[in-house]
Amino acid sequence: MDDSSLKALLEHLPVFWWEVDEPWQVRERGGGAFPDPDTARRFLERMRQELAPPGHPPQEGPWQASFDGRTFDVSWPLEEDGGHGRVRGLAVEVDARPEAPRRYAAFAGLVDLAPAAAFIRDREGRYLWANHAYAHLYHTVPEDLVGKYIEHFDAPAEADRFRALDQEILTRGAPVRHTLRYRRPDGSPGHAVGHRFPVRENARTCVAGIYVDVTDHLSATVRRQEAEENLRALRDHSGLPCALLSANGRVVEASAAAAELFHLSPSDLVGRRAHTLLAPEPDLDRLHRRWNGLIARRTRRVETSTVLVDARGFQRRAQLHLTTVGHSATRARHVWAVVTHQSLAHDAHPALTAAQIRILSLLAEGSSNGDIATSLKLSRQTVDYHLSRLRELLGAATRPALVARAYVLGILAPRAWPPRSATAAHPLSTV
Repeated sequence: MDDSSLKALLEHLPVFWWEVDEPWQVRERGGGAFPDPDTARRFLERMRQELAPPGHPPQEGPWQASFDGRTFDVSWPLEEDGGHGRVRGLAVEVDARPEAPRRYAAFAGLVDLAPAAAFIRDREGRYLWANHAYAHLYHTVPEDLVGKYIEHFDAPAEADRFRALDQEILTRGAPVRHTLRYRRPDGSPGHAVGHRFPVRENARTCVAGIYVDVTDHLSATVRRQEAEENLRALRDHSGLPCALLSANGRVVEASAAAAELFHLSPSDLVGRRAHTLLAPEPDLDRLHRRWNGLIARRTRRVETSTVLVDARGFQRRAQLHLTTVGHSATRARHVWAVVTHQSLAHDAHPALTAAQIRILSLLAEGSSNGDIATSLKLSRQTVDYHLSRLRELLGAATRPALVARAYVLGILAPRAWPPRSATAAHPLSTV
């Protein structure tokens, strides 16, 4: 056909034309009967089989042929081009609306190679079209699906369920959300979620469906739920005071042990700013800098000593463990805070000097006043004065009581020997 205007007209009609040479090689084809080249190819293959040997139709003049549930009036040969050795044929769909063949062409073209699985079936359960993702669910290709019925691919019980759902959609004329369960290529169960809905195809109402595989998403959701349940169990039953803090330092979640530590109810603790739970001390600025390093992802975890203050105003020294959570590469959204090695709660007392803490360390080690004076290069009178002052500050009448108070108040590290300050930056440091 050389008339481009006629070809353009046929693209919008339910017809199909073709030209073949003597060995039945397709030289040209067109028309609007088929929405995709694969369907047109299958139709030509059907014609080739019916017309074998070439040039001999099954009867004189036009005849009717069935294809994919549709009926066509076929004219062969339409005309012959002796100069080029080509034969032309024409197929016109019977009782088809002109616009029907392309009613779902845009839908099919959009999702044919998309990861979403999609199909179209007639009311008898026969596949009219399917994309590669849908065929993959059944470990096959679209060409093997088209023209076959539900029962060819699904177990009887599943096929009955799918047919019932198709009929519901055809009766209601409205979409239905549906979950499709299937067997993955590796044998594991798979899940796909989507909708089925009515469509018009070749003057008939058919059922279309489009699904998204959510197997991996569901597995990830289950793993996340299990991790959250384990974390809640650890938080609630470990006995450790712990809390989840936001990036701006507000308490998001807290264990019962944490609420008890601060003499607050869990509801009163949640929502508080964490800095209101810390006693003012010189090391707070350092802790604040380390917190900013956590949030900025310069470090993943921090362990430090700090002084906590409860709702009664009592203080206690404790080890504070901070760990970021989440996968953001630029800024942490949350930080878990865990409290360990608490001292006894006590009234606030003036901060001790480095010399006083060193004297307590040597006293706990068993040194006499003279030994302490020699070690620190102080006079005996100066050591006596410091010890007297320490007994007054810590409320201890004797040397053993002074050592005991230094440990229970968190001044000396409970897990270090030789004795050293609980706030020392290095394990071997004495202050």
